[in-house]
Amino acid sequence: MVWLVGAVLLLWFGWGPAVLLAAAAALCVPRIRWWVQDRGRPSGRVTGAAAGASVALVAAVLVVPDGWLPVPPAPGAWAGPSYVGRPATPHPVAAETVQHPHRVTGGSLVRPGPLGLQPEVETAWFGLQRCGRLELTGAGSLLALCAGRSGPSLRLVDPATLRPSATFDLPERVEGSACAGDAFYLDAGGRAVVATTDRRVLTVRTSVDGEPDLEADAPGQGWDLKPYVPFGDCLVAVAPDWSGRVWWASREGLVGSIAPDTGQVAVVDLGDPVRRGIAADASGAVYVVTDAALHRLATGPDGAPQVGWRTEYDGASGSAPVLLDGGVVAITDSVDSRLGVLFVSRDSGQPLCRQSVFEEGAATDSDLAPLGSGVVVTNNEGYSSPRSTLLGFTTSPGIARVDLAGGECVVRWTSEEVSPSSGVTASWPNGLVYAWTKRPSLTGVSAWYLTALDVETGRSMWGVRTGTGLLAGSDRSEVFLGPDGSAFLGTLAGLVRVRDRS
Repeated sequence: MVWLVGAVLLLWFGWGPAVLLAAAAALCVPRIRWWVQDRGRPSGRVTGAAAGASVALVAAVLVVPDGWLPVPPAPGAWAGPSYVGRPATPHPVAAETVQHPHRVTGGSLVRPGPLGLQPEVETAWFGLQRCGRLELTGAGSLLALCAGRSGPSLRLVDPATLRPSATFDLPERVEGSACAGDAFYLDAGGRAVVATTDRRVLTVRTSVDGEPDLEADAPGQGWDLKPYVPFGDCLVAVAPDWSGRVWWASREGLVGSIAPDTGQVAVVDLGDPVRRGIAADASGAVYVVTDAALHRLATGPDGAPQVGWRTEYDGASGSAPVLLDGGVVAITDSVDSRLGVLFVSRDSGQPLCRQSVFEEGAATDSDLAPLGSGVVVTNNEGYSSPRSTLLGFTTSPGIARVDLAGGECVVRWTSEEVSPSSGVTASWPNGLVYAWTKRPSLTGVSAWYLTALDVETGRSMWGVRTGTGLLAGSDRSEVFLGPDGSAFLGTLAGLVRVRDRS
């Protein structure tokens, strides 16, 4: 009997839930059921050993620090390929590179990601924490904004070992709040500037006495926005402009700026909800999209935010404004149930063109990936929570590139890859975009892949399996490219790193 149970468990681990369904169906046959019953139950010694092993495993998991164990795999290791495609050849994207003077140097756009050369996949288990946003500090550590049952936190992570070295707990999420508290950036001085769930903007140092660590900045360096943002509202975005002012936006449409030297706060009410991030350019302007319009704002002579122009669009935008070459800003919209990309002049607010993508009913909840003269947009229709991708189910397919060429919109390509919630991240040096994808499975296996697509053709160059099961899903985390060519992403249970074999 023991060998039979072991065989079923082995097949279940290899091929997933379909094995258990087959075993249950087999027990419906009287002859097989009688045979199993005739073999008897396992002895008390076997049962005790199994129970003891389970208790020891749970105890080890509770005692071992975060990052020392890999994310536990789910059944289905043999049900799909571990690697598909072939390595890509770099072909850089020609795009204007402008370094923001008040943000940490570089970013995923200007870093090369993995090319698919025998890629290695490493994971680190953080319990049930999702580290959805990552940045790279000046000292070379990963700064992760994580969320778990104990509330949100900042964590410094060694990119080589994937083990946390410091943790800074942030205020817990207010019950019923519509904001997740996942808006932050690293300034040029290496401080994390975080919009918290209790309507504050905090500054947290990422080094103390020259060593990687997390410590709240000196009193007075954070800003309490409760006098300006009423109870029931919350912060959804924070970003610096080119002069160093800190801009923020609330869910209910309040947009404000903070003068770091004096702490002066000035606010304007845009009148419509804001759900996405803020973009800023070298002209001193910031761009905010509400549910009704795209706005260009700047500070007036008295330091108060002023609306330069307001451009209405149809439907609610599912992505933050993205700045492109030639003085263009892009957002998504929805016209007659068709998702589209809208290009607007940054100077005048005049719409330049609009292009529908995918089939009717498509939608996105991911940021656009900029490619100089165009963007890559992802279809997230069908995704509402991690339950949307349980077992072998997936969401609607679709990744597309739309360019602005000669004053007209052009769909360069469309891919049938399925990226449920994470969007794509572009690497200009490699000429690739990276997506966290999921393959449908008739055997009920949830297999997740990091997939690289060519920015010129949309062809899927390669994909490597990064994990199986619910814990390997991303739930709107963003792919982040490190300085050594690695790709990182926060799953529902920790971090994943993919890099080419040395």
